[in-house]
Amino acid sequence: MSRARNLAVAGGLVAFVSVGLAFPFYMASSKKPVIDPTKPLPPQATFRGPYINTGSRDVGPDHQSYPKK
Repeated sequence: MSRARNLAVAGGLVAFVSVGLAFPFYMASSKKPVIDPTKPLPPQATFRGPYINTGSRDVGPDHQSYPKK
């Protein structure tokens, strides 16, 4: 019983991982783009923009020390 259950769990994990790895290829091969370049970005995308680029190196390090409140 436990061997059959282990094989079922392993098969489920392999199926889940293979679907996860195939998803980007499926999205890239679709004929319709996810974001239409002819339309303006939605407000959610423009609001999120500055927070995605938090690792940017063009600003430089912050040399100011901030006191704890």
